[in-house]
Amino acid sequence: MTVINGYEQSDREQKLDILNLPSLEEQAKAIIPTGGFGYIVGGAEDNWTLRQNTKAFAHAQIVPKALSNIENPDLSTSIFGIPLKTPVMMAPAAAQGLAHSQGEKDTAKGVAAVGGLMSQSTYSSTSIADTQAAAPDAPQFFQLYMSKDWTFNESLLDEAKKAGAKAIILTVDATVDGYREADIINNFQFPIPMANLTKFSEGDGKGKGIGEIYASAAQKISEADVRRIAEYTDLPVIVKGIESPEDALRAIGAGAAGIYVSNHGGRELNGGPAAFDVLPAIAKAVNHQVPIIFDSGVRRGSHVFKALAAGADLVAFARPVIYGLALGGALGVQSVFEEIDHELAITMQLAGTQTIADVKHAPLTHFNYED
Repeated sequence: MTVINGYEQSDREQKLDILNLPSLEEQAKAIIPTGGFGYIVGGAEDNWTLRQNTKAFAHAQIVPKALSNIENPDLSTSIFGIPLKTPVMMAPAAAQGLAHSQGEKDTAKGVAAVGGLMSQSTYSSTSIADTQAAAPDAPQFFQLYMSKDWTFNESLLDEAKKAGAKAIILTVDATVDGYREADIINNFQFPIPMANLTKFSEGDGKGKGIGEIYASAAQKISEADVRRIAEYTDLPVIVKGIESPEDALRAIGAGAAGIYVSNHGGRELNGGPAAFDVLPAIAKAVNHQVPIIFDSGVRRGSHVFKALAAGADLVAFARPVIYGLALGGALGVQSVFEEIDHELAITMQLAGTQTIADVKHAPLTHFNYED
């Protein structure tokens, strides 16, 4: 255990014996301090949208294809020409030092071990360069929370390019922080500095609540910002937080090279739709113009399958990975990805799909089951 400013961080480094990913939440709760755990697990208001994100996967059912003459499904895929061994990626998630002393560095190592794609947050516990250096041969994306200070944005984008980031994820659905009651109850303030804030001009994040952190972020984000970031970096810009076909097309028109369908895991606007429920209409509107990344509520291999069949090209998740990080460090992260890939491979076999391309063409049927 490492203690920083009175906050106890896990130092565990071990493979995990995982029954299923939902079971990790209670295990992680036992070792992550209350304030940190509340920040990680919590959603907005009464968590209605957070709960619906996972429940919504029951709105679509997989139609198995029998007599399909397949075995050993192939999970490999690619995005922007980057080869990947799994269609499951790490979503950008802030302050992973709340779960483990090595934070995003161990997450990057664990994701690299399975041949996956890592994305890191502006509000990471470790710097862009240090996270990349932890897994130097593995692809990473950088997620930008735009600041009101464009010089600060440029400094982050410059460092991301220098570190070899393959794309920029621009988050547009969090111009203010959602009303997160767990943080209020716990009077939560970040006990660990955020490396990217320390390096530049906005303080270090330590001792602040999430509302204070967001106060420095841009509340006004427009299509012009997408163009500006794309032109400044000459990297693909993926717009994250899209929940309607209209916004997807607007982002593409502004120069977005990718669409990221997400409601921020239910952490921002409570009362909005589950991300999976809006995915098919967005995919239909995008019509393969650019790749689509999807997250929010993913907990099973069958969820990954359904998201791919509904129009996603990659599927991301964060909370289960962070729980694995707390419980086992880089090896724990690796274990989480191996478990969801194992479940996905079983689903692909039983559904009669040999490749991820086959999954994308797999039929889904729809019926809204009662809870």
